[in-house]
Amino acid sequence: MISPPDILSARILIVDDEETNVLLLERMLLDDGYTHVASTMDPHEVCALYRQNHYDLILLDLQMPGMDGFQVLEGLKKIEPYGYLPVLVITAQPGHKLRALQAGAKDFVSKPFDLVEVQTRIHNMLEVRLLYKKLENYNKRLEQTVAERTAELRESEARFRRLTELASDWYWEQDENGNFTKVYGPVLEMLDITVDALLGESKGNNGARWNEAEHAAFKANIAARRPFLDFVYSRTKSDTSWGFIVAAMEV
Repeated sequence: MISPPDILSARILIVDDEETNVLLLERMLLDDGYTHVASTMDPHEVCALYRQNHYDLILLDLQMPGMDGFQVLEGLKKIEPYGYLPVLVITAQPGHKLRALQAGAKDFVSKPFDLVEVQTRIHNMLEVRLLYKKLENYNKRLEQTVAERTAELRESEARFRRLTELASDWYWEQDENGNFTKVYGPVLEMLDITVDALLGESKGNNGARWNEAEHAAFKANIAARRPFLDFVYSRTKSDTSWGFIVAAMEV
């Protein structure tokens, strides 16, 4: 949740070419307890000020000489093409309200001011804006955490793979159904073994065959989750010679 101190410390910019309106809004905001209130009577300064200060709310008059509020909105949209544009427009023309909302403004107040309405709309907009920023920051932290954990897992897997490649025998992993999912070790190349053959999905591997009785016993041990040490079984290689594997599993 957003606390009252968070709202009162939000950064606010007033943009109006009439000094009396600027002074009125500044006094109202300061009396309400807002602590970071800035203003400008030059609409050409707004985009540069926003880039520098990233205001949580801009109170923007639509009718100004030289550069009106709609042009200011276009400039702000270029800075925040996909982000939240925290603009509350001020207008004396009822027909401008819909156009301003379509241009990217989030809310509006009418001239002459109803101070209670202005205070309420400012408070509500700031609450939404700060919640949006809080969610945005949370998502960024979450993405960073996921990226860090992913990097750690990849580093751990790479380190583990290097260790298994240095092993003198072989290493395998199986899923909950007893099927091989990963196999490492120089013994595979020595005995002309492929993962398909270990899975039992290949009818032949260049003519290689398991000893069916030994292989069935080995699979039965795995299926029953029975511990075993130095279980020896054999298979014919593609050149019809015999090869042997000693499978050792510790529990």
